[in-house]
Amino acid sequence: MNLNGNKSRLTGLTKELTLRWADTKEHWRDAKGAEFERQFMRDLFPQVNGATAAIEQLDELFKRIRHDCE
Repeated sequence: MNLNGNKSRLTGLTKELTLRWADTKEHWRDAKGAEFERQFMRDLFPQVNGATAAIEQLDELFKRIRHDCE
């Protein structure tokens, strides 16, 4: 299981999404755009940060398990 690869992919995709959302916000300036940001984007980034922290913890746990089983 390659957790670091998954973490890196999640981080990279989140950065790409951040850039694309910034570009989209420049053109989508109505109430629906603000609603979309409140409903989806604002909570997404803290959740991704939590997920990457959890992935790091799982990776450490798996390393210890592998070490203990050797």
